[in-house]
Amino acid sequence: MKRRVSELYKKELRAYFDTPTAYVVTVVMLLLLGYLFASPLFLMNQASLASLLDSAPLLFLFFIPALTMRLYAEEYKSGTIEILATLPVLDVEILASKYLAAMTVVTFMLAGTAPYPIVLWLLGNPDWGAMLCGYAALWLSAALLASIGLWASTLTRNQITAFITAFLIGFILFLAGKFHVLFPPLAATAMDFIGFDSHMATLGRGVLDTRDLLYFATFTGYFLYLAYLRSSLRRVL
Repeated sequence: MKRRVSELYKKELRAYFDTPTAYVVTVVMLLLLGYLFASPLFLMNQASLASLLDSAPLLFLFFIPALTMRLYAEEYKSGTIEILATLPVLDVEILASKYLAAMTVVTFMLAGTAPYPIVLWLLGNPDWGAMLCGYAALWLSAALLASIGLWASTLTRNQITAFITAFLIGFILFLAGKFHVLFPPLAATAMDFIGFDSHMATLGRGVLDTRDLLYFATFTGYFLYLAYLRSSLRRVL
């Protein structure tokens, strides 16, 4: 099983870097993240990742679906999913390879921001624990949005439709954490939990709470399970 996943993973990773998509998304994302990091540093003399952590999830809502929209939709459109169906591979192996390839690109993208903590260390005395938790929050939120994007890609042959679907679901989860104060106490508590903004904020402060880790693991696993069910159903049909 590991060997099959490894071969499929290499195929998916090559598909990313054989086209300009991964390069364009990575470069544009790093430019925007660099601006968000540098602005408070030079304009407000604030040596922290706070501005980056606040704004990065909103950027992820656009860029992560752009990375995941082709994963299944392109297979359905080109008919290559039918070739995969004839091979001795399981649906879960196909799903795992696609998700791991997407997360490899995301991890590579975040690795491009590695100089930021070094700059903060040279300019001041940053809280390394808070920065490590902040990066964990960024990676976990990207992992959640990637699972949503993968599921959205199983729903359609059209990549644009997959992109819009993933964006809307991610945007709802983003807004739920932002506007929970507008609702009655019971509903506000539920929305605060559903939205990933509050969980990222906790990690961004350097607090490693198992409830936040459980939130990301649960929701990411849920959307991956939905993607598995949908891809299995398409193979049966």
